[in-house]
Amino acid sequence: MNNQSVVKVYVGMSADIIHPGHLNILKEAKKLGHVVVGVLTDKAIASYKRIPYMTYEQRKSIIENLKNVDEVIPQETLDYVENLKKIKPQYVVHGDDWLTGVQQNVRKRVVEALAEWGGKVIDVPYTQGISSTMLNEAAKQIGTTPDVRKKQFNRILAAQGFVRVMEAHSGLSGLIVEKTKIKTDTGYREFDAMWLSSLTDSTTKGKPDIEAVDLTSRLNTINDIVEVTTKPIIYDGDTGGKPEHFAFTVKTLERLGVSAVIIEDKIGLKRNSLFGTEAEQQQDTIEEFCHKLKTGLASRLTEDFMIIARIESLILDRGLDDALERASKYLEAGASGIMIHSRSKEPTEILEFCKAYNKFPHKKTLVVVPTTYNSVTEKELVDAGVHVIIYANQLLRSAYPSMVKTAETILQNGRSLEVDKSLMDIKQILTLIPGA
Repeated sequence: MNNQSVVKVYVGMSADIIHPGHLNILKEAKKLGHVVVGVLTDKAIASYKRIPYMTYEQRKSIIENLKNVDEVIPQETLDYVENLKKIKPQYVVHGDDWLTGVQQNVRKRVVEALAEWGGKVIDVPYTQGISSTMLNEAAKQIGTTPDVRKKQFNRILAAQGFVRVMEAHSGLSGLIVEKTKIKTDTGYREFDAMWLSSLTDSTTKGKPDIEAVDLTSRLNTINDIVEVTTKPIIYDGDTGGKPEHFAFTVKTLERLGVSAVIIEDKIGLKRNSLFGTEAEQQQDTIEEFCHKLKTGLASRLTEDFMIIARIESLILDRGLDDALERASKYLEAGASGIMIHSRSKEPTEILEFCKAYNKFPHKKTLVVVPTTYNSVTEKELVDAGVHVIIYANQLLRSAYPSMVKTAETILQNGRSLEVDKSLMDIKQILTLIPGA
């Protein structure tokens, strides 16, 4: 490519699901000259929508084998400019769908960059009757495999730098986490993964959060969720039980496609951490908890499955130093990450922990659950070094008051007319579930 007379044509693509529209763009690009395709990396795609189904290497391999493609390079950001300045193409070819919407500013930047050397944007008319969005929705309905789901958590973490997680306690709540998204100036925002909370799982079964719901019952909940969703799952493993039992749990969860389990360093009768010192709770010794972690880690089939250690020192008023000592020891034992928990209404102690944790030479994934200190924003937590933010029980807590109010209103009026305004339309609920 040292020949300056060669006309270079640049095409940027995510290339996750190739359809006739993409092939038409490449065909039009090839008419103009030497086609260089910039395949967007996972990180670039994650900046404006959900990460792709296929890895970068898989997508690159597909594009390299298309007949109208001469060269493939990575595009590290949604912005094309860095690549354009490297290769200085005479043309950039793209579908005309970027004339509006999220990518409108991207196109503007491309036009400005090309103007520096007299290049031109070619907007290829949108291919009617085909849509990546439609194909993605169809793929979601087909579902995913346990192995793909399990690996997805680490891919999101690597691409985005942090993972936004919402609790799910049933197939229906799983669908809410799967489908809910909003449009922002920088693209779509959605939840990246699901938290299978022991609290919400127990509560939906009418039982206390004391590990009264056995593994078999909780696995039924997982099965309900995995049958109708595709996003990764983090499992709340409570104390993990005896080390030998925990090893069995790890194997079972990994086989189902769960991405991670979080276990807390407490022993004895499990009481919800938000009770703090109001309820008798005993913290495990560092040595014994490290033994449990090592037992679980040794039972894994692959390193894709994460075992994260949850530290209860702040919950039990044992202070920052104890929490940091435990974090260091748990990481040395091989923990995939650390979850630091707090029942304070202010984020101060969590942010202090983060500041100290960031100095660890062997730090790994850091998880927080801002249930009580929920005035802190995601940005503040991410800036403090947090990688995973879990909204641990909000869906169930919002559903219960609504159901009680509906029941009371029907009792008061002797009919259901008065509650209609706060209910989904019956046709909506009939079509809510795919295939209904």
